[in-house]
Amino acid sequence: MEDKRFAVLIDSDNISAKYIAGILAEMTKYGIITYKRIYGDWTSSHTTKWKKELLENSITPIQQFSNTTGKNATDSALIIDAMDILYTESVDGFCIVSSDSDFTRLASRLRESGMDVIGMGEEKTPRSFRAACSVFTSLEVLTDTDDDSEGEERSAKGTKRTATKNENAIEKATIEKDIIDIIIESENKNAAAGLADIGNRLIKKYPDFDVRNYGYSRLSKFMEEMSELEVYKKDNVYTVGLKDNTEASEEIIDYMKRLVKDSKEKGIYLSELGNLLNTKYAQFNVKDYGYSKFSKFVQSIAGFEIKEDEAKRNVVYCK
Repeated sequence: MEDKRFAVLIDSDNISAKYIAGILAEMTKYGIITYKRIYGDWTSSHTTKWKKELLENSITPIQQFSNTTGKNATDSALIIDAMDILYTESVDGFCIVSSDSDFTRLASRLRESGMDVIGMGEEKTPRSFRAACSVFTSLEVLTDTDDDSEGEERSAKGTKRTATKNENAIEKATIEKDIIDIIIESENKNAAAGLADIGNRLIKKYPDFDVRNYGYSRLSKFMEEMSELEVYKKDNVYTVGLKDNTEASEEIIDYMKRLVKDSKEKGIYLSELGNLLNTKYAQFNVKDYGYSKFSKFVQSIAGFEIKEDEAKRNVVYCK
């Protein structure tokens, strides 16, 4: 299978030259680079640091004079070039390197034409541009190194270190909930939840999902440290399942029984029971028990029944 061909287009106005090595190295994951162009006003002192990198990395500079103060003149030149390249049908995808939301519509348009769009930008990049790309990578993770020698020593001795997190990254708890949903879907279809499949699903939902944003280098390690997940390895194949939380499940059910019992003859509203449960057990998810509705889960507990009151509200009673 031939490597995919990519055009790398860089907006020099808001990207530092220090990232170029990481950008080009990252693109080797996706295919080969057939166009390498960078846009800016090369008469400006702002582009001085870039000039050395252009020669060393064979990047073609595209001159765009800043005719109006305060306006990003490079945007239009990059967009026009991207559309020209698209119509040549000589590439399979684009890498747009910018932290500017102005390229959101360009990314969407290229994807509408069947192109892969790899976005790269600094952590400050607006979510609109991130979401418009097929994949988005924060440039900071490409150059992140750990210079704390004391920290490295602790890590080597097996002491758990605290992973740093990109402030704009999706919350880890949200990612864990999504992974649990994926695993449950796989179980319903009698298929194992492969590590790679989960990773692909997450990227489809969150184009900027990257374990490096959380301080990890491997997806397996990222998942191993989640409280609800278990990672298995067999013959170099990784699969992910839910941890056996039998003890926790019994605790939750006992708590529900106490609430319903304390309500005596008047019972407790189903919605109130759910709210109290989620308040005490923030990680509770009815899908973990194989149900799509909370009412079905409640009805499965021995000794419980649900009836409607005069206002058609569901009330839980002890039989």
